[in-house]
Amino acid sequence: MIVVRREDAKQFSPAPGVQNKILITGDEQMLVLLEIAQNAEIPLHSHMNEQVGVCLRGEIEFRTEQGPVIVDENTAYVFKSNEKHGCRALSKEGVVLLESFSPPRDDFLARAK
Repeated sequence: MIVVRREDAKQFSPAPGVQNKILITGDEQMLVLLEIAQNAEIPLHSHMNEQVGVCLRGEIEFRTEQGPVIVDENTAYVFKSNEKHGCRALSKEGVVLLESFSPPRDDFLARAK
């Protein structure tokens, strides 16, 4: 068993106003906590990893090729492998997301301190 406390999580900033904390990584999945400031954006991108998440606080606009989708607290979502997406935090208090990536993202592991 592996145990990691939130304050000990490896972290990095993929974009201004965005903080990613890698809570834990297994062989097949990675759990990441994202804290996104109001109006901070993650540009449209894609990756081979499936991405499943839940909004824990706030409201966020996800941008997809099918158009924008607003997600708020206690709402779950999934982006399939290679599906293009980006986002912008809408809430004054920012947004907190809990996301799982499968397989783990090597690019995140390489950037985390």
